[in-house]
Amino acid sequence: MSTEAPSAADADSQLPADARTFAQLLRAVAAAYGDAAAVTLEEGGDVLASVTYRELEARSAVIARGLLARGIGKGARVGFIHGNGPAFAVMLAAVSRIGAVAVPISTMIRGNELVRVLRQSDVQGLVLQRTLLGKDYVARIGEALPELEGQQGGRLRLTRAPYLRWIVSDAEGLPEAIGGPAFLTEAAASVGEDLLREVEAEVHPTDQMVEIYTSGSMALPKGVRHAHGPVCFRSHTMREMMGHVPGKRVACILPMFWVGGLMMYLIPGLEAGATVVCSERTLSNSRFAMGSVPAEEDLAAMRGPRPWWGLGMSETLGPYSWGDDFRAPGRPVCAPMDHFAPGYEIRIADAGDRPVAAGEVGEMQVRGYPLASALHKIERAEHFTPDGYYRTGDMCLVEERAQGRRIHFVGRGGDMLKVSGSNVSPAEVEMELQALDGVHSAYVVGIPDRERGALLVAAVVARGDAVLDFTAIEAELRRRLSSYKVPRAYVAITREDVPLLHSNKVSRRELAGMMEARLRPGASSRQ
Repeated sequence: MSTEAPSAADADSQLPADARTFAQLLRAVAAAYGDAAAVTLEEGGDVLASVTYRELEARSAVIARGLLARGIGKGARVGFIHGNGPAFAVMLAAVSRIGAVAVPISTMIRGNELVRVLRQSDVQGLVLQRTLLGKDYVARIGEALPELEGQQGGRLRLTRAPYLRWIVSDAEGLPEAIGGPAFLTEAAASVGEDLLREVEAEVHPTDQMVEIYTSGSMALPKGVRHAHGPVCFRSHTMREMMGHVPGKRVACILPMFWVGGLMMYLIPGLEAGATVVCSERTLSNSRFAMGSVPAEEDLAAMRGPRPWWGLGMSETLGPYSWGDDFRAPGRPVCAPMDHFAPGYEIRIADAGDRPVAAGEVGEMQVRGYPLASALHKIERAEHFTPDGYYRTGDMCLVEERAQGRRIHFVGRGGDMLKVSGSNVSPAEVEMELQALDGVHSAYVVGIPDRERGALLVAAVVARGDAVLDFTAIEAELRRRLSSYKVPRAYVAITREDVPLLHSNKVSRRELAGMMEARLRPGASSRQ
């Protein structure tokens, strides 16, 4: 298969399933699905906003021409903060179709985190939805970047975000440093359709399309690079796996700024001619924190139709593994994996990157065409093996069966705790806690201890109005677990107390600090 992009004259002849760049996909779906609804924003049965396939192409073309007029070209980076809905899809399309790099930013991001992402990502332009669910992003960036005060829109000079030159928002009454929509739409008049088509013809499958920002509990945000070809390849396979077809209403339950919402719902939904249905609220901290052991009612909500997903991450463009069984006994976090998506090679490896034998635990390593090409500003050797596998940090157990090999997720390598010389998986202890009456969810972390290396402690959320009896809870855990796996201290917290990163993962570092503060000498260990 050729890796060359078609000429401008051939761009409209592409079928959606044959697209290898986002520009090709966009023009193909406009031609194929026309006036069908592409993306809607709905609340309580009412449609608040909607865009058809033809409108998605036309509206994004105007913004794309405006971006070109403002000096945005191939490789330039444009960040945007939008909730799920038509505006997100239009902005993604506008940036990607001209070969610029789309940098979607979490709507849950706080001021200092936003500054770190803006600086790390090298964005030249930033587009903000003014408000979402009570959050004012114009006010948030003003507080985070006080240097904006007194500056003129389009001519920004910011030491904390040195590449950022302009900010645009969709509202009236903006500060002088932030432009309105006309900043792009009026500039678009100077760039014609013929030039836009020629620009699109020079966007190739190997060009970077998107940079997805993620963060771990122990690290600064990292930008995950993905090119047009792998995004389109992954869209083709996900469309088939998810069963997206023309006219289907696809509920986008995950945020589109995360790889899940982007690559399970939005892009493959568009390719299929479905209607991607959005709401302002998504499956985030209102349900459960990502990376945790789900509570029983959350598990029930996840028991949908197959496939039952296993592991996935931003670097792999979403879930790359799944299983025939929903859960295996003692494995609460993901399905046992006996299937892997097209385009990926996997191995479970030891510390020397050698495959482990059946019955042994090693790290999941992945390589293949849909894998991220690199992490922005990070040396490749930090995360990739010499032979091209990505070190995921997911620890897995290999099981050999008559039906073939099956892989069980054990826990994150960085989350494993060394207690009295033995390894403890927080997920295992959390699973046992959540099986007890009155416990909704639990979070197990380690705090420094001279004798044990780490003192195992548990933050516990009660179910409803239940009163937690930690003496009884500890007694039951001692019956179920080895003694070194039983927490030495407990603290009752609420769901709102759980510290989250903007990726909606539990900040275990912050949680450990909170627990250490609450359990200092003089405070009760069973609060």
